[in-house]
Amino acid sequence: MIYLDSAATSWPKPAGVWQAMEHCIKSVGANPGRSGHQMAVQAGRLVDEARELLSLLFNITNPDRIIFTLNATESLNLAIKGLLKPGDHVVTSSMEHNSVTRPLHVLQEKGVEVTKVVCSGDGSIKVKDIESALRQNTAAIVITHASNVTGTLMPLAEIGQLAKRKGLRLIVDAAQTAGVFNLDVSFMNIHLLAFPGHKGLYGPTGTGGLYIAEGLELVTLKEGGTGSMSHIPGQPGVLPERYESGTLNSVGISGLAAGLKFVRDEGTGKIRQYEMSLTSRFLKGAEKIKGLRIYGPAELYERAPVVAFSLEGKNSGQVGTVLDQQYNIACRAGLHCAPDAHKTLGTFENKLVRFSFSYFNKEEEVDFAIHSLAEIAAIPPEKFNKKEDKSCGC
Repeated sequence: MIYLDSAATSWPKPAGVWQAMEHCIKSVGANPGRSGHQMAVQAGRLVDEARELLSLLFNITNPDRIIFTLNATESLNLAIKGLLKPGDHVVTSSMEHNSVTRPLHVLQEKGVEVTKVVCSGDGSIKVKDIESALRQNTAAIVITHASNVTGTLMPLAEIGQLAKRKGLRLIVDAAQTAGVFNLDVSFMNIHLLAFPGHKGLYGPTGTGGLYIAEGLELVTLKEGGTGSMSHIPGQPGVLPERYESGTLNSVGISGLAAGLKFVRDEGTGKIRQYEMSLTSRFLKGAEKIKGLRIYGPAELYERAPVVAFSLEGKNSGQVGTVLDQQYNIACRAGLHCAPDAHKTLGTFENKLVRFSFSYFNKEEEVDFAIHSLAEIAAIPPEKFNKKEDKSCGC
């Protein structure tokens, strides 16, 4: 299998990831922060190590400001629902993932006002358009660092400076950039940073996190056992326990820590350079395929290693099915859980096929993908569209 779906979940993982998880479940296995015996203490240390590695990666001063979650979606729900209240106004973009748009949709029904700034046809946004959308009751800006559809990078540092000037909170979805692009919460003025553990950080699924800036308190999404201050009736006020009710996924977090060590040892610069070289290789090869249209920025430096495309006269879902079943290429075809983005691009009806590249992909895999698309493009539409579409269409 040629795996070109790392925007959904990176695969394969570094060997250290599954080795760390195996060690944890075999030799540690206890509940972190719940008991004082040796195994529980060791489990707690594994969790603390992951927090410390994340704090170094994102330039976070206090590791306790990092909350572990199941994924970036849970992190964004905590950030958005925990911060905004009825009467608040929030500005976001038309390129957001459903993990942003759906929580905001729910809050709109509860009295939160939402403005979606319409992005350009390549998915990019102008900071001046964000500024023009601000109101007196604007409380926050919610923005993706890079589109999960086109890979379009948003001008995060500039948006952070705008938020600083206006005294607003900045919530960032780093699902496509954590571990690949530099993220400095201090320099970028990020108040709430949501990230998955299972993509560019090479951890397993079921891991993610949220950074909460100093002085910021959120309404909790859940309450329960935290292993500390059990005598009080409400949630503890201290972090990270305030937002981490219930037993943590210590096995998954130990794998995440191993993934973070891999990123640290390789370096985000090296990882990014390689992944973008694969992206460039694909884009150049795709230019030669008749009827293939690439969506997103023309300049390589304006995108993450994510490419969305269509083939003229061919259903995108069927293209994804053929790539899987006939060429053994794993990719994603559909709306990519980002319908607003597809409406912005004008691709809501036919949808798109997405390739997303990883540090573990090889140049020859990219070349084979280009060759495969060239063959598919050469099939007459009337013959190709008779093929059964088995894609999920999402």
